[in-house]
Amino acid sequence: MSVLPVAIVGLGTVGTGVAKVLLTQPERIARRAGRPIELRRAVVRDLNKHRGLELPDGVLTDDVQKVIDDKEIRVAIQLMGGIHPAREVMLALLESGKDVVTANKALLCEHGVELFARARELGRSIAFEAAVAGGIPIIATVAQCLSANQITSISAILNGTSNFILTEMINNQQPYDEVLRRAQELGYAEADPTMDVDGTDAAQKLVLLTQLAYGSKVELSSFPRQGIDTLELADVKYAAELGYTVKLLAVSQLVDGRLEMHVSPTLVRHQTPLSEVQGPFNAIKLVGDVVGETWYFGRGAGQMPTASAVVADLIDMAVGRAQLTFSRLELWQSEQRFPLQPPELSTSRYYLRFNVEDRPHVLADIADTLGRNQISIASVMQHEAPELEGRAAAESVVPLVIMTHRTTAGNLQAAEAELDRLTSLRGSRVRMRVAD
Repeated sequence: MSVLPVAIVGLGTVGTGVAKVLLTQPERIARRAGRPIELRRAVVRDLNKHRGLELPDGVLTDDVQKVIDDKEIRVAIQLMGGIHPAREVMLALLESGKDVVTANKALLCEHGVELFARARELGRSIAFEAAVAGGIPIIATVAQCLSANQITSISAILNGTSNFILTEMINNQQPYDEVLRRAQELGYAEADPTMDVDGTDAAQKLVLLTQLAYGSKVELSSFPRQGIDTLELADVKYAAELGYTVKLLAVSQLVDGRLEMHVSPTLVRHQTPLSEVQGPFNAIKLVGDVVGETWYFGRGAGQMPTASAVVADLIDMAVGRAQLTFSRLELWQSEQRFPLQPPELSTSRYYLRFNVEDRPHVLADIADTLGRNQISIASVMQHEAPELEGRAAAESVVPLVIMTHRTTAGNLQAAEAELDRLTSLRGSRVRMRVAD
């Protein structure tokens, strides 16, 4: 078969990894694609930047229009980040007759319906395995391998940066700020880590998986999202004492015909699969109504794991599998097949931590407030405070940790409004979900 000319638009970390695979493994790629794949163009912003990679003469350019105008290039690997101009570039690539492989989760989360619809109008295809969970082939698993099932539950660790930080906090007993700095030094966290640590990255990936698994388009702003950026080491330690590990979990599940979604730091019981996921790894638990529970684990980010997913999509494009799947399956619709569960109706057990005055009746006041809002206490933990006298005793403040039985988020919100009026509570409170 004839050579397939391709272009990479965005030669950053992942793009460089893709180029390395294409240039160092041409025979392997040709054997699996059924024909040679030639890197014709690589678009960059800075032609003078050193990338540790020798490209053939004439490949490097800072003009994306050269890719758009080249009729021989049939597949563009679009690895630009962000929303703009990534959206406009992808539309131009599609309209110039090219299929597109992308890893841009933010773009698909925001404009997936529009881009997929336009691709279908033009008879083109979009492949995006690398947009979720790096080297774990989770998109193909949900969209194809488990197509005999209705997925009923997704529980996942989808952000390697957050998981690395949590692992280091637990293993080294170091606070968040210190671990974040080390994560940046090691390259696990960006100079601006906001989207990783505030839960946005995991939420964007959850939106994509939800679209595929349930056929429902969910807006990022329509479900609760909380990151690890306010997590204190004390709560990591208390969770461990109770037999739990704190993980940033992304959950999407069917509950009585409604879709419940949330991203939040969650207590996961020790010695369960999700609790054992260490460092920058990702893990995904899928439950299907036919297959039951399945697990997927691997590196969820990084140059070569993500490049692995991009090149796999490229090979699928070369063979024609991606185009066949894209044209036959309605994978990306704007409808809401399953209505979204109102956040206040979602149920969970909760970890609550209060800073309270060390005096009689404080626990009774808190228990009374929780009870009147239909929240049952499962256990209480308070470390013995040192004996103090006089003014020091009157001003002593101690942490009080409560584990609840299952309740609704609405009940807890109502209780918190009443707890605000208790004079015995000092400072901020902590609330985290507890996984079943």
